[in-house]
Amino acid sequence: MVEENKNSISKIYLVAVVIFLMALAIVVKITNIQWVEGDTLRKLAKERSIKNFVIPANKGNIYSSDGSLLATSIPNYTIRFDAMAPDSKDFNKNIKPLSDSLAVLFGKSSSYFSSELTAARANKNRFLLVARDISYTEYMRIKSFPLFKLGIYKGGIIIDQKTIRKHPIGEIAQRTIGYERITPEGLPDGKGIEWAFRKYLNGKDGKVLKQKIAKGQWKPIRDVNEVEPQDGYDVISTIDVYVQDIAHHALLEQLEKYKADHGCVVVMETKTGHIKAISNLGRATDETYSETTNYAIAESHEPGSTYKLADLMTLLEDKKVDTSAVYNTNGGVVTYFGNRVVDSHEGGYGTISLAQGFEKSSNTVMVQAVYNNYKNNPSQFVNHLNSYGLNSRLGLPFKGEGKPYIPKPSDKTWSNISLPWMAFGYGVLITPLQTLTYYNSVANNGVMVKPQFVSEIKEWDRTVLKFNKKIINPKVCSQETILKLKAVLENVVKRGTASKLYSKDFSMAGKTGTAQANYGTNGGADKHYISSFVGYFPADVPKYSCIVVVHDPDASNNNYYGADVAGPVFKRIAQKIFTDSPTRNEVKNLDKKNPTQEKNYSDYYTKSQEKKNVIPNLKGMSGMDAVALLGNLKVKVKIIGIGKVKKQSINPGVAITSEATIILELS
Repeated sequence: MVEENKNSISKIYLVAVVIFLMALAIVVKITNIQWVEGDTLRKLAKERSIKNFVIPANKGNIYSSDGSLLATSIPNYTIRFDAMAPDSKDFNKNIKPLSDSLAVLFGKSSSYFSSELTAARANKNRFLLVARDISYTEYMRIKSFPLFKLGIYKGGIIIDQKTIRKHPIGEIAQRTIGYERITPEGLPDGKGIEWAFRKYLNGKDGKVLKQKIAKGQWKPIRDVNEVEPQDGYDVISTIDVYVQDIAHHALLEQLEKYKADHGCVVVMETKTGHIKAISNLGRATDETYSETTNYAIAESHEPGSTYKLADLMTLLEDKKVDTSAVYNTNGGVVTYFGNRVVDSHEGGYGTISLAQGFEKSSNTVMVQAVYNNYKNNPSQFVNHLNSYGLNSRLGLPFKGEGKPYIPKPSDKTWSNISLPWMAFGYGVLITPLQTLTYYNSVANNGVMVKPQFVSEIKEWDRTVLKFNKKIINPKVCSQETILKLKAVLENVVKRGTASKLYSKDFSMAGKTGTAQANYGTNGGADKHYISSFVGYFPADVPKYSCIVVVHDPDASNNNYYGADVAGPVFKRIAQKIFTDSPTRNEVKNLDKKNPTQEKNYSDYYTKSQEKKNVIPNLKGMSGMDAVALLGNLKVKVKIIGIGKVKKQSINPGVAITSEATIILELS
């Protein structure tokens, strides 16, 4: 009996010791968690339940030179409701007026919203979708609604903000305006002005602290952001919407007519280098055309006869020959080392001067002139081409500028036919914009200016940065040579290959080009033509230079020549500018502020601050600005005409409704 009691007592002691050790271990663990691991665990818990979210800053706008919107950011909001946040008193008191307010704004019945909100509270839904894709104006109204105006914790309103980039003029110049994006691999990428000037446009992102309320669901902790986003600056481009519209549609019409693969057109202001219009259109599988590739900047190709201007400039500068020198076209065929150079005119042109050979784009004349004078020293000819900048990129701010190529005698690929082939634009590579820049230097009396797409950076009406004219070469050749080149370029239109373009109403000067492409691949089966025209207008006092290039036009009727395919686009642009609006773009003082642009800024800002639930007075506003303003108000828009608003179908002050569609007549 005594032995049994001893055993029982021993067992009790053993259990007590075990319990004591367990309690001690618990105390040690609690102490360790509290004082050793506590900070780490608290930080981990906080990271899993509370974290900062980025609020993207509104991008700055991109404007045309006349103050019209080319790209703009419109705030976009999603509204959700945490049905468990309000207390019973506030919920019951405000559910009816809140439902009434939502019904008025979104066009559904009050009972619908009342039922949704009540069901969400019964189901303890903390993330009920109230509305998505709403404008800033609608967002401000919703914030003032009963219950929601109490804020996040008392009112249960959850706000998610993002921005959407809009292009009010649609696809016109879309490739040059460009974009910024994140690739599927998570890398930043982009094109055009949006990408090149992103450091000005993007501003600085803000931060908002959110708390996790359910799986994948977060709501802001406070009514204010941790860091407010700072909007980006505005970029003022050199593009003129009026000229851009003319150029785009003139090119599109010709591409469709000739069923061409792709083409481009660029209009440059002679003195400043400002690009007033640029259009790049490529054919899709459905036979429509759209802006996909910036051919004018990126595509280096053999230019053909437009390169002959460099021949003539070099010959005249070196005083090898004058424009009056006479050449025999030899029946339209000359042969070099077993390779024939042929004129497009069967039978040649007989015996003609060098100037006439250029005007008629005679391959035989230009090749003879170059080869006979430089065959013993081809480096002299090549060095001159390089001195014009024809072997260098323009240094544009955009990615992907095509690289020009001029062969030189030291190259392993140099051969006996390299020099004569260069004389009529083969064996060399150059982009359309590089060609235009060279021709523009002749129009500009020898001063080569860099093409410019952006004139300044602004913060509303304050200039942050101004981009001045940049001179690439102050004098590409002598004034004597310039005068002779201008004369022959004008005669190309008056009596040469572009005589079909001649008009007594306005003068033009330029050069046609018709080149073969892919002539050496697949046995010549892939051969097609590149038709081009480059020049300037008016011929006597050049204001604009322009290049048009069309790739792979339908050659079934032998209408693939530069004068027939590209030339009409050039003429249509010149004609429209100088007959419809002859003085519209005159620049008298580059340092003087543009009153139209300044007024558009002021008008847009003023009207954007007006009462948000009524139609604003849009009369006199730029059509593009009016579209952006109405888009922010969620009003559907239909536009008739081009220019400024002269009439609006819904009068100013009328209340905005969800089904409202306003018709704007522009002139």
